Parts: sequence; C-alpha cells; structure tokens
Amino acid sequence: MRKNLITRLQSVFFGFIVLVPLNFLTFQSALGELRVDITRGTVKPLPIAVTNFIGKTQQEIELGQSISGVIRADLERSGLFQAIDNQAFIDVERTLDTVPQFQNWRILNAQALVQGHVTLISNNRMRAQFRLWDVFAQQQMIGQVYTTLGTNWRRISHIVADAIYKRVTGEEGYFDSRIVYIAETGSLMRRIKRLAIMDQDGENHHFLTDGSSLVLTPRFSPSRQEITYMSYHGKVPRVYIFNIDTGRQEVLGDFPGMTFAPRFSPDGNTVIMSMAKDGNTEIYTMDLRTRQAKRLTRHSAIDTSPHYSPNGKYIVFNSDRSGTQQIYIMNANGKKVKRISFGKGRYATPVWSPRGDLIAFTKMAGGKFYIGVIGVDGKGERLLADGFLVESPTWSPNGRVIMFFREIPKGKLGDKETKIYSIDLTGQNEREIVTPMEASDPAWSPLIP
Repeated sequence: MRKNLITRLQSVFFGFIVLVPLNFLTFQSALGELRVDITRGTVKPLPIAVTNFIGKTQQEIELGQSISGVIRADLERSGLFQAIDNQAFIDVERTLDTVPQFQNWRILNAQALVQGHVTLISNNRMRAQFRLWDVFAQQQMIGQVYTTLGTNWRRISHIVADAIYKRVTGEEGYFDSRIVYIAETGSLMRRIKRLAIMDQDGENHHFLTDGSSLVLTPRFSPSRQEITYMSYHGKVPRVYIFNIDTGRQEVLGDFPGMTFAPRFSPDGNTVIMSMAKDGNTEIYTMDLRTRQAKRLTRHSAIDTSPHYSPNGKYIVFNSDRSGTQQIYIMNANGKKVKRISFGKGRYATPVWSPRGDLIAFTKMAGGKFYIGVIGVDGKGERLLADGFLVESPTWSPNGRVIMFFREIPKGKLGDKETKIYSIDLTGQNEREIVTPMEASDPAWSPLIP
C-alpha cells in the first residue's frame, strides 16, 4: 500500500514546468498603472475578466475552460479580485496575436483582462500561455508561456493566478502551495485520524497514512517540501519526517514526553519542540544532521508551542510562567525572554508570519476561542475569527492569509463537526476549505519549487 501511495503522489507532483516570458506591444497611457493596495484595512475587490483559454481541438477547449475556472476561483478566494461573469462578455477574441477590443471590457467595468491559449503537444505535454491586460491603460501588464506535462494543468492554473496576483498587488502570491492536515472520521470515542494533503484550494486530495495509527500535528518545513508529524507507535509517540516529493519517510525519534510535534527551523536543518521530562515541560532543539538535542528554556512553568522567526534569530512560544498562558519571545539561544501578550484571557499556539511582522495565535477568553494576530513588539492585537473552538493557525506563504480549524457543536452532548477555514488579515474574507471529510490541524506549505 505504501509503494502504491508514493507512486500516485509522484504522478501528481513530479514534472518540470518551463517558463518563457511572452512579450507584446504595449500602449502608453496617462492613466496610472493598475495596482491594488493591500496594505489598507479594507480593500475593494478589483473587477477582472478571465476569459476561457482558447484551443483548437475539443480537448484543448475543455482544458482551457478548466484552467480559467481555477484561475478565477483562486483570485476571487483572495478577496482582492471580483471575477466578472463570463455570460456577460460581449466579445471574446479568438487569438492572442491581436490587441483586445478594450471598449468591450470597459463597458463591463473590467479593470483587468486575462486571456490565454492552450496547446496539447507530443509526449502528453501541454503549452499554456496567457496575457494580463490593463483595460483602461490599454497595455499588457504581463505575458508568459508555460510548457509541462498535461497532468500539471491545475498547478499551471495556480502559477498563472500567482503571476496575476503579484503583478497587480506587488506581492508574492500563495496559490501554488499545498496544505497538509488531519482527516478525521468516526465517532468521538473511536476517532480515526489520517494524514492528508491537498492543494490550497482543497483539490488534488491524497492520504499520506492509512489510519491504522493515530497521527497528530503535521508541520511543513519553510525551506523544502517536507513535513514532520507525530504518530503513536503502539502507545509511544514517535516523530516522523516525510518528504512529499519523494515519499521518503524516516523516524526522527521516540519522545514519550513530547507535548507538540516539532517545527522546522527556517533553513530546515533543525527542529524545535517541547518535551516533558521529570514533570517539567521545556523547549528543545534537535540538529537533524547530528540528532543532538539542546535544551533552551529552564523554568518551572510549562513552556511549549515554539516557532522560529523567518530569519531564525528569535523564537516565539507560550508559557504560564506569569500565572496564565501568555506569548513570549526569546533569542534563538534561549536568552532574553520577553513577554509580548497582555490582553485578557489565555494565549496559545503562536506562529510567526513569513513576513516577520506579525504573530498569529489562538486566544481563549470569555468562554470563546479566537484566532488573532499581534505585532512582534506586543502592539496592535487584532482578533480575526471566533467560535466554540477555533485553533491551529497557519500562515500562507506570503503572510496575507491564515488557515485554521473550527469545531462546531452538532446538538448531541460532545458531538461536533470539524472543518478548515481561511481568513485574510482584514478579518473580512473568511471561507471554508471544503474537504472530503472532517478536517483539523492544517499546515501551509511554502510555494512549490
């Protein structure tokens, strides 16, 4: 079963993608360049027309429609774009070799226009090209050509959406990424938890474990397509490292006292974890090359949930050393511990943003749970989502979106439903990530290389 699973994963994830810039005549305009400012608190979505990618054969036409559909869904899900209904299009050009009739798109209030073409070539490969136009300035903003295996069409769609996002916002996109999470089935007393992976939009779903062993707390490496997770071997918790691209798995070690699965350092060479020894929970690091462990904290309180800053110089964690569970920051060597959270309630699961400016957390206050963010200096705390139970925040690669899971009571005592959601930093764009079964504890990958 393991071999077959790895083969299926390889068929999905392998295959090179060749990128070539697509140049075109540009038109100068007195109008300012089309740009969405995402640094403001509330952003009005940009109206964008994404036409179906054209093709000559029926297979190419259907593939083009699928690619365009994924691009539209990605852009809309970000909350920064509003895709115009294709049924409203007045005229759709049948070639990419001519300048669009911009007046037909201005009538629809489209500020940006995406056109594309798909060609199936030999050896089960495809070529996809697209152009992004500024409708009011009447000029091309970007044009690119991709050549890859035909099975990679969905990934090409995400890459195109990332290119559009970056060109319009000035920041990296996050659509060409994956989510690893815990897929849950069964009754409350006989819960089966399997490790699963999917694209960030919930598609391309695969299981990584078969459910015979309980799995917990998967975490992605910031530098490579690897995850670490915790699984019970018999009654002993064991930590594994799993390479997504190759399917190679190895045991990091048996840690009977571990309270949370380890997280990677930014360079992927070290993991950081909390372990309970002699009745005391402290934070440790382990060098993956030497397997040498090093203790960082020495306090009678419970120190747990450590996470590195993007530059690897600092560590955020939570501790009850002040009497209640709060967020602390220390140097990577365990020195200069500083508390940064002072609000009402208890704080847990702090996660440093890839941008380095914010820390996401779970907060428990007033009988409710919250997902929030706070500045690394302890200022500017904001609560983005709430519920009966919301937990386990994880950042998108560009640090603009947070994914988490929510438990929803279902009426019967103790019965619940668990789902994954995403929300952007404005707190205004919450969306469910649809999964085949109940889902918890998501972890967001970096952009796929």
